[in-house]
Amino acid sequence: MRGERGIQRGLGAVIALLFVSSGMVATRAGEPAARNASRVSAPVTNTAPPATAAPTTAAPVTALPVTAPPEAAPTTQPPVPLRTRTVVEQPWLPFAAVQEVVLHHPSAMVEKVGFHESNHDGALPMTPLPTAVDPIVLESRERDTAPTGSADVVSHPQVEIRSPVTGTVKRGGRYVLYCDHYDYYVVIEPDGRPGWEVKVLHIAGLFVGKGDRVVAGETVIAPRPTQLPFESQVDEVTGQPAWPHVHIEVVDLSIPDRPTPGGGCN
Repeated sequence: MRGERGIQRGLGAVIALLFVSSGMVATRAGEPAARNASRVSAPVTNTAPPATAAPTTAAPVTALPVTAPPEAAPTTQPPVPLRTRTVVEQPWLPFAAVQEVVLHHPSAMVEKVGFHESNHDGALPMTPLPTAVDPIVLESRERDTAPTGSADVVSHPQVEIRSPVTGTVKRGGRYVLYCDHYDYYVVIEPDGRPGWEVKVLHIAGLFVGKGDRVVAGETVIAPRPTQLPFESQVDEVTGQPAWPHVHIEVVDLSIPDRPTPGGGCN
């Protein structure tokens, strides 16, 4: 019996040692575990895996709506109203005078008389008369001649052209305007001032010739005015589309004309 008790004590010691090494509290047979626990301080070994910081979940990024810059409202220009045309029908009444020389409207249907500077130094200033159809002095053309040295008489495109003055035809025919456009002209020596010349340009053809007598407002000198293929200065103040005009000027040949800079057409 004594031998068996010794064997039991030895086994109990071995078992207690195993429990202590494994971190467990050995209790004597019949003792409550709570009492033994207050006596034994077993080393606490942290065998749990290291704490891992909880993954940071970024708050979902809500994309702000991208607002395009407001487009500029289309600029709508109001349509430019066409200039209206007012036509005066008159029986070739006078429109201007240069001393003793009286000039008549070359057409029975006239819209406007636009006075402007001539490119001829001998062109004399005209005096508009009360019977002139809507006279106007056009802006300067940077010429050092009289502002009323010439007149553009805006006329109906299909009405015949009559002589603006009484006198004798000196010459006339076709010529090249601005080195590029065919046109007709006629030069009349007025009865009121022999030696002067009344020049008429922008007529479509010619019904008279050198030496013919013409009477103001009576003698037909051309079938109609020439419709020029470009915009003239007077067209800026007339109805649209622009009507043709007849150019008229009175030249004193005793006044020398300076050559045009750059010469003429070859």
